[in-house]
Amino acid sequence: MNNPITLAAIETFSQTLTQPIMGIAPDMSGVRELKNENRAEILDFLAVRPVHTVVMTSFVNDNGIESDLNRGKFYGHRNAQGSLDGVALIGHTTLVEARTENAIKSLAFTARSSETPIHLIMSDGTAAESFWKYFGDGVIQPRLKCKEMLFEVSFPFMVRNCKQEIRTAKADELLPIAEAQAEIAFMECGVDPMQKDREGFLKRVARRIEQGRVFVVFENNKLVFKADIIAETTEVAYLEGIYVAPERRGQGIGSDCLAKLSLDLLNRVENICLLSNVEFKNAHQSYFKAGYKNTDCCTTIFV
Repeated sequence: MNNPITLAAIETFSQTLTQPIMGIAPDMSGVRELKNENRAEILDFLAVRPVHTVVMTSFVNDNGIESDLNRGKFYGHRNAQGSLDGVALIGHTTLVEARTENAIKSLAFTARSSETPIHLIMSDGTAAESFWKYFGDGVIQPRLKCKEMLFEVSFPFMVRNCKQEIRTAKADELLPIAEAQAEIAFMECGVDPMQKDREGFLKRVARRIEQGRVFVVFENNKLVFKADIIAETTEVAYLEGIYVAPERRGQGIGSDCLAKLSLDLLNRVENICLLSNVEFKNAHQSYFKAGYKNTDCCTTIFV
């Protein structure tokens, strides 16, 4: 005897028709993991847009292509002529510089098999969203998607008077610096790295201090201002983790210190950039006062 067709069965069948279907995989023959011998080619490719690719370029210069410090692996996509048209660091922080749709799609499909869990995906414009479209294929949704504004400064710019002494951080100042950075991270993505991976996070902050890339102002042994160079090349310095102590906010100390730090850094690079969530209006006013201009936007997707 045949089973009767029930209303529930019809609804279940209807739902399957509306569920996403895995997209057709692109030709993956153009994708290869990049090795140290590809260094010069990668740097040439990234140098076309030095501001947008400063983080990947800095990782290559600081760590090399094949390094656990990158927290992921570099992959390249080649076009029919054998030239690179896409490079991505696929891992904890997934960074994408792809100049064709096929490169974005192929690199996104590659990311599905990443050995390192992906925490966020970042690229300029709408490239991160295109990458996510192919990576998730509509089956999974991002935990959080943020629009961010790109701010830049270069000579000439108006420099504000700053009474504070800005210096590089010391090793024994690790804890307050890490706590400030964790506060910023929690505001941006809702995850406290001091809770999630305290040991690993402290090691990464300590290494940045050792590299001389954390700049601070202390008053009465209390951290009141902080800014980090996350990435640096001969042309560009990328700042992140700009922090002002809660009790000193709204007094101009952030813009004063940022302007003074920027002036010092422009003696060694041509351009300084930073990203900020479109919702952080107060921070944007501080950046404008420090001489920065909004030049572009990007999307950051938290997985």
